[in-house]
Amino acid sequence: MDPRADVKQEAAEAAVGEIRSGMAVGLGTGSTAIFATRRVGALIKSGELQDIVAFATSTATRREAEALGIPMLADELPCDLDVTIDGADEVDPVLNLIKGGGGAHLREKLVAQATRRELIVVDDSKLSPRLGTRHPVPLEVLELGWSSQDRYVASLGGTARTRLAPDGRPLRTDQGNLILDADFGPIDDPVGLAATLDDRAGIVAHGLFLGLTSAVVVAGADGGRWLTPPGADPGSASGTARTP
Repeated sequence: MDPRADVKQEAAEAAVGEIRSGMAVGLGTGSTAIFATRRVGALIKSGELQDIVAFATSTATRREAEALGIPMLADELPCDLDVTIDGADEVDPVLNLIKGGGGAHLREKLVAQATRRELIVVDDSKLSPRLGTRHPVPLEVLELGWSSQDRYVASLGGTARTRLAPDGRPLRTDQGNLILDADFGPIDDPVGLAATLDDRAGIVAHGLFLGLTSAVVVAGADGGRWLTPPGADPGSASGTARTP
């Protein structure tokens, strides 16, 4: 049992409070985000939320959402999303993120870039003074030529390790690709590193999420607290709904 499960659930459900009837909602992946998905399902079942459609950031989340009776958008994502609730592996002081510990960062980034408000729910152990201090940067890579990406990470001063599934074989993403966990240590220039990784053929997606976060809900022993990027208007989901 996760000793932080109760506080994670409380924070995730607080984020769900930003969802209104008529919204298109992004459903995140991971041990914290799943609480939000379950809460959305419960509110739909009770009738407190109506006319909701959702899009999942992984096949696992989609299966859970469908089992809960949440109406799902088609895979082509036919409309932008009003609110997405997801987790993160590391959060810096300006709310940049490292994501991908669950191997879903390609879909998570696609959804984050197609949503009006990206709400991130974490426990306080994920807060960090600098990205890369506590978590490597996941890279989703094509199987074709994958070992060249290992050498490329080394050329940038990092070390990469192939992520393995429980059976000892290389883990496959929902897209059938591999994951390299690239450890660069504390990252001085995340914007520059992100651009460098974006330019590399064969790296399908990296786990640096920069400038995408609207707010972070931090679960802790003293309850949840909301953080917003410096100088940002936290905004409110109230009154916002999908146009039919």
